[in-house]
Amino acid sequence: MTGETRLRRLQNRHCNQRVVLVANGPSLNLMRLAFLQREIAIGVNKIFLGIRKFAFYPRYYVAVNERVIAQSVAEIKAMTCVKMISQRSAGLLPEDALTYHIETRSPPARFCGDISRGIHEGWTVTYAALQVAYHLGFKEVVIIGMDHRYHFTGAPNEAHRLDGTDPNHFSPDYFAGHTWDNPDLARSEESYSIARVEYEKDGRRIIDATVGGACSVFEKADYRQVFGLQQ
Repeated sequence: MTGETRLRRLQNRHCNQRVVLVANGPSLNLMRLAFLQREIAIGVNKIFLGIRKFAFYPRYYVAVNERVIAQSVAEIKAMTCVKMISQRSAGLLPEDALTYHIETRSPPARFCGDISRGIHEGWTVTYAALQVAYHLGFKEVVIIGMDHRYHFTGAPNEAHRLDGTDPNHFSPDYFAGHTWDNPDLARSEESYSIARVEYEKDGRRIIDATVGGACSVFEKADYRQVFGLQQ
């Protein structure tokens, strides 16, 4: 069975359901995350660093940045969830029963609702994950941990080695001692705006329930109200 066929078989398997997209900002440390045990979750990049701390396990995992994947091969291989990995890193992480390769080099559209044909990276893994969630058929995506603020030097998309602890993610070890690509907030916001339009055209919604998040693109909500938690 080809990779494209395998991905197509996943399409709409979660029609009319809700998913939590867990980004990796430090605001995760301000949340009570036990509710994730009752939710379908998509994790991204180095979320494996928080699985024990936050006591949840994602159903799906998305990583498209070559640098992040190269730094995390052993940890990604060890994850026992459905994993969506950029085709560019196929040599590091071959396809298997849980691992799917997604073409990211020449996406067929700016937003790909059918990821069997490719996916647009959109300058942020969160955008890639939103396309995955759409392909899977989710009616509502609730984003947490998308702080959308970073401390960095240099221009957007430049590669820099991070000496010292990482202030931009939930774990101080996230990129500590590693090279990472500076964020591009302007292009990320452009991508998010496209995702919102595509979701709402199909009667779906994206809710940003990040604690103190700086992104203004999506509808905002208090995560405690969204998930029925006590104030």
